[in-house]
Amino acid sequence: MDYGRLAIDGQLAKFREIVTRNELVPEVLARAAELALPGWYLTAGCLCQTVWNVVTGRPPAEGIKDYDLFYFDSSDLSWEAENSVIEEGARRFGDLPATVEIRNEARVHLWYEDRFGVPCAPYSSTEAAIDSFPSTTPCLGIRVGDGGEWQVYAPHGFADVFNLVVRPNPGQAPRSSYEAKARRWQEQWPELTVLPWPG
Repeated sequence: MDYGRLAIDGQLAKFREIVTRNELVPEVLARAAELALPGWYLTAGCLCQTVWNVVTGRPPAEGIKDYDLFYFDSSDLSWEAENSVIEEGARRFGDLPATVEIRNEARVHLWYEDRFGVPCAPYSSTEAAIDSFPSTTPCLGIRVGDGGEWQVYAPHGFADVFNLVVRPNPGQAPRSSYEAKARRWQEQWPELTVLPWPG
């Protein structure tokens, strides 16, 4: 079935059903909720890659190298504050068979240029950080509310994810980041259609 042609509520339901086939996703979500980090989301490759695995008949967690857990705390931009959260995360997630990488997105502008070669204005939220990914396809976030309900952020929807389309997101990230990720992904998921960077 072409899940990308479902009505948006059907796409959301199918997305949730598929990503929870990866047993690490609900486990990380449950443990992340206990951390109660401000503005947190499980995000990026672990979500779209789980979908790619399922729709191409692979095991749901195959080839997923890490699980990105973003949060947003602008009250303390020190490395020490972020590192204390990372260390707590290591205690909570350390027994899982995958790395959970925790980052305070309020601090990204402090190191982004050194890593990627272009400046980065401070983000205003975790959602703004997700919006800046080099590809629109992994621009996804999930968190669990106090009542256990899922909150999903998907600014570009789900159709590209279901349809195995990698689409560039010009803006913050440089072209080189997009092309490097796309090459790596296509080596692992050759079924992907990678759209070229504009211009």
